[in-house]
Amino acid sequence: MNTLVETLFMSKGKFDPIIPVVDDGLIIPEVGAWAETKYKLLGGYCEIFTTGMKNLWDNLVYVDLFAGAGYAKIKETNKIRMTSALIAMSVTHKFNKYILCEKDEANFNALQERVKRHFPKLIDKVQFIKGDSNENIDDICSAIPKHSKDEKVLRFCFVDPFSLNLKFKTIKRLSQVGKIDFLILLALYMDANRNLIYYINDRSKKVEEFIDDPNWRTPFVNGEIPINDFIKFLAEKYDKNMKSIDYKEPVKKHQVKIDGINVPLYYLAFYSKHERGNDFYQKVERYLSDQQSLF
Repeated sequence: MNTLVETLFMSKGKFDPIIPVVDDGLIIPEVGAWAETKYKLLGGYCEIFTTGMKNLWDNLVYVDLFAGAGYAKIKETNKIRMTSALIAMSVTHKFNKYILCEKDEANFNALQERVKRHFPKLIDKVQFIKGDSNENIDDICSAIPKHSKDEKVLRFCFVDPFSLNLKFKTIKRLSQVGKIDFLILLALYMDANRNLIYYINDRSKKVEEFIDDPNWRTPFVNGEIPINDFIKFLAEKYDKNMKSIDYKEPVKKHQVKIDGINVPLYYLAFYSKHERGNDFYQKVERYLSDQQSLF
C-alpha cells in the first residue's frame, strides 16, 4: 500500500470523508447508501490532491458543478452526511478557492447557510454561482483563477449530475481554462439505460448533448451496434471525447451499485492530462474501493 495513502486514511485522527451531521431544519435531499462510496472517493482524492500539491502550486481551486444542498440523508439508515462541497472544504489542507454551483433554489440557499456555519474562516474563498452549470459555464470559467508567470494554478472539478443533464460542451469549455482534473459521475444506468427507448426517439437531444454527437442513433438504428451495448457505447464515446481534448483515458471507471442486490447505478470516471493525477486517483480508489471496474 502506498505510504501517503496509508498516512491519510489509516492514521488516528486523519481525514475521514464520511462526515456525520444533524438535521438543521434546512432542506436535506435523500440518497441511497451507495452515495457514501462516492463521498469516500471524492474526499479521498481531495485530501491526497491538496496534500500532494500544496507546495508545488500557488493556487489550488475546487469547482463543483452540481453542489447540491451540502447535506444528504441516507435513506437506508436515516443518517445525515456532508456532501461534496462541504467534504472538499473539510480536507486537512484547504483549497485556495471554492466555486460552488447549484441550480435548485432551496438547495442553493441551504448550501450557502451551511458553508457559512461550518466554515466561517473559508467564506472569503468561496464563490457561489446559482443556476444551470451548462448555461452558466462562461461565468464559471470567468470565476476560475488563471495561470500566470507569478501564480501557478491547478484545478479539480467534481461533476455530480443526477442524470445525463451534463453537456459535453460544458466539460470541453472548462478544460480550456488551463490545468484541471475531473471526477465525473456518468449516469449510464440510473438514466441512460432506463430511458433508452425515449432517447432513441429523435425528439430528445439529451444523449446528443451528453456526448456531443448528433448522429449517435445511426449505428443503433442500422443494427451496427446492439441495443444491449448502449452503456458500453456511451462510456467509450465519452472517453474518446475526453481524449480529443488531451485527457488521458481513465485506467478504470469505478462502478457504484445498489447495496445488496448488485444493480449498477452509475460510474465515477476520473480524467487528467497528467499521469500523476491518474496515479493519485488509482491509489485512493484501490484503497477505498470494494466495487468493480467497468470493463
